[in-house]
Amino acid sequence: MNIIWLGHGSFRIEIGDQVLLVDPWLNGNPMMEDQDHAAAIQDASHILVTHGHFDHTVDIVQISKDTGAPVSAIYELAGHLHGQGAVEGHAFNLGGTITLGDVEVHMVPAAHSSSIERDGKSAYMGRETGFILKGEGRSIYLSGDTAPMADMAWIAEYYLPDVGILSAGGYYTMDMKLAAFAARKYFDFKTVIPCHYRTFPALEQSAELLSAGLPGVEVIEPEVMQPIAL
Repeated sequence: MNIIWLGHGSFRIEIGDQVLLVDPWLNGNPMMEDQDHAAAIQDASHILVTHGHFDHTVDIVQISKDTGAPVSAIYELAGHLHGQGAVEGHAFNLGGTITLGDVEVHMVPAAHSSSIERDGKSAYMGRETGFILKGEGRSIYLSGDTAPMADMAWIAEYYLPDVGILSAGGYYTMDMKLAAFAARKYFDFKTVIPCHYRTFPALEQSAELLSAGLPGVEVIEPEVMQPIAL
């Protein structure tokens, strides 16, 4: 499997027979070079969206049209994106599971907010979410934008994730120190990959505190478009 960071909270995950894009943000993403856009979405088989904020949704409809990849998200957000022209995937909900080829996708809670700008106003887009991906014998927890929450306890116990992709830039989500606390308290990760950082000056620029807070865990600082092979 390859986990490829597209900058900010965006990922390309090549797992099983799937190429999954999670919250792909290309245009306006300060970490993505224009010449990398085509490679980032090439052969995408499905698009997963965690919540409605612009830095997670602004390119979804166009990427779906360009690649033919269906879009799946929580009910309200999926309905909006499908209505805007995205290829219809699954409009599922918390606790729900979808099967994409060799990969199971489980929708789990996050603690954040979720809205999208529509007609100049902020429109509610259902609950913010994270995902568990199961494939190739691995269980991957994608936290989405979140703070620590008690729900992490049952997520860890039930899905037994060994890989954590954690939003940890601070200001809008938990920071590196808090993400390390949550990972220690609730999970038994073998590998942790931070995200939603380095994008803007307000966010953390290094995962040093995350590494320091997780002795014995492999913390991998991703580089944009550089595959992490697991």
